Amino acid sequence: MAFATIAPWVLALTLAPYVLAEPSLAGISAVQYHESRSSIPPSFTSIGPADPIQSLTLILGLAQNDAHGLVNALYDVSDPASPNYGRHLSKAEAEAFVAPKPEAVKAINVWFAKNNITGSALSPAGDWVEFALSVRQASELFSASFGKFKDTRAGIEMVRTMAYALPEELQGHVEFVHPMISFDSPAGFGSSNRVSQFAAPAAVNGDAPAACVNGTTPGCLQFIYGIPASPAVNKANQLGVTGMQGGVAGYSFLETFLETYRPDINPTTNFTVVGIDGGSNNQSLPSISEGNLDIQYTVGVATGVPIVYVFVGTQNQDGAFRGWLDEVNHLLAEEDPPQVMTTSWGAFQESSFSQPVTERLCQAYAQLGARGVSFLVASLDEGVGCSPTNSSNFEATFPSNCPYVTSVGGTDNYSPETAWFASSGGFTNYFPRPPYQESAVGAYLAQHGGGANAGRYNASGRGFPDIALHATQYPVFEVNWFFLEGTSAASPVLASMLALVNDRLRSAGRPPLGWLNPLLYSPKGRAAVVDVVKGNSSIVCTEENEAPRGFDAVRGWDPVTGLGTITFDGLLALAGL
Repeated sequence: MAFATIAPWVLALTLAPYVLAEPSLAGISAVQYHESRSSIPPSFTSIGPADPIQSLTLILGLAQNDAHGLVNALYDVSDPASPNYGRHLSKAEAEAFVAPKPEAVKAINVWFAKNNITGSALSPAGDWVEFALSVRQASELFSASFGKFKDTRAGIEMVRTMAYALPEELQGHVEFVHPMISFDSPAGFGSSNRVSQFAAPAAVNGDAPAACVNGTTPGCLQFIYGIPASPAVNKANQLGVTGMQGGVAGYSFLETFLETYRPDINPTTNFTVVGIDGGSNNQSLPSISEGNLDIQYTVGVATGVPIVYVFVGTQNQDGAFRGWLDEVNHLLAEEDPPQVMTTSWGAFQESSFSQPVTERLCQAYAQLGARGVSFLVASLDEGVGCSPTNSSNFEATFPSNCPYVTSVGGTDNYSPETAWFASSGGFTNYFPRPPYQESAVGAYLAQHGGGANAGRYNASGRGFPDIALHATQYPVFEVNWFFLEGTSAASPVLASMLALVNDRLRSAGRPPLGWLNPLLYSPKGRAAVVDVVKGNSSIVCTEENEAPRGFDAVRGWDPVTGLGTITFDGLLALAGL
């Protein structure tokens, strides 16, 4: 991915000699490492040393002007108690907080020149910088021992190290080098839905209300959440949907879906596609159904709202993280990004990425929030998750671990809704509990933190999900009809509801809702949600192990359904409409 403005550190690349060692920490402990890890994830295996002449593409995270100021500004425009609530930042104002410090730019320029390296900016603000060099030169410059590792799930090989040091000239100016110790791959571009059964549209169960006898259709959702069928009127009010490799959304499939479940709207209603990293909604390519689910339930629920399918391809460097980075940088580069974004992709354990890199990517979502974008993510369908290094411990999922996104869990059943067993939720090891969660999550831990799962999670971390919607029995058309279930269905539905609320706000001359979390956790938000108090999540370590009990849905916030569900009228009340 490239931007029109490139940082002024473009120089020539040369190689320097280095004697390669096996990928190990042994024998080099005298080095002061910047980041290290003690083991590789279970799905990876070491296959020997890296080729010294192989080219590596690395990314530096430069020290920023005022990272804390960005977060303060985000809260200032997102907290309903603030006098600046809704006064979102401009693109330039957000970038000013995260632009690299002048001394960092100077230091990296000198270092690049000294080592004959060419660098270029990846982000609009210039705080992410990319450069290429050989394994040999990287080994010398970063005191690292690089090895080759194979992802046994996907058969993909990559070069990584178990530890690296920062050159003295970069210390204090560079916060991380990526992907040195991060172990991810395109295999992580997984969606979070499950195929529950194949069938033509037919009755689901006798307990469903009449509007839902054919499953969780648009009509069912309109009934249970009070979503209007009347079309939005503001074409500048956009809803963005993340697509990734394998997520092709069929135009003819959408038409059949609309003819069947939204006969009141034009069946040729369509969506716009924006490709990143070679992404393309190529109709000749196979699909894993996520794209059809997301598009059918945004076009089919957010009536009249322009849908933008942001499709991330695989023409990026070294692992799935780069796709996430390139998507958010694409959105940040736009003067007017979609006011709501939903992503149902992930399937990453938190430890797949190093903590400094995760924090910086999370901060990019904070930039979007400060600019008035609601960024929703499916919490995923792994229950409490399992630590790759200790199966008795729980592990958070990415990107729900980020406190600046809104994590959407899943429910099941009707009147009342209950927790869906696979709804991912828990506590992150990377991010402390944010201020907006102190009351709700603190109350949960005070009453329920000493149960059977005590000690298996970080009780001081950011809790997720934040909210939940129905996650089961979604009929999708893709050559045939079948049902899908997952939080990957819940997130697009909530995004559709928010887009319809934003349409009304725009008509009233008011700003969009933006980052939701402080509003959801406020007294006004707590009064608007519908609590879910029955059901539980499961401990899902493998597809065959779904029985053990995870967290229970309880009164107030819980790490299965968050604060609960919300209706369209509840969102209108939050918006003051």
